[in-house]
Amino acid sequence: MIEIHEGSHNVYADIGLPDAEEMLVKAQLVTKILAIIKARGWTQQKAADVLGLTQPKLSKVLRGQFRGISQAKLLDCITRLGRDVQIVIGPDRFPIKTGHVAVVDG
Repeated sequence: MIEIHEGSHNVYADIGLPDAEEMLVKAQLVTKILAIIKARGWTQQKAADVLGLTQPKLSKVLRGQFRGISQAKLLDCITRLGRDVQIVIGPDRFPIKTGHVAVVDG
């Protein structure tokens, strides 16, 4: 009999990574960057030139190897692709709980 466990919304948390929330946000941002590049039919080299990255670095990022790149750089990439980024601060959580960051495509 195979045991099945229902996961959360965050696979990084499910596997026990300490920076799970950050990794999830980065993955969501990279997913959006990839979708924009594909929709435009760009090569990785064309995209890398626009994003200010080398093609090998962009290739790694798009394959999920983004530990060495900051959320700020990924947000910069999205703006270089001509998209606006809005940061919304939500209301207080009571009792006080740690908030979370989410990427919402609008």
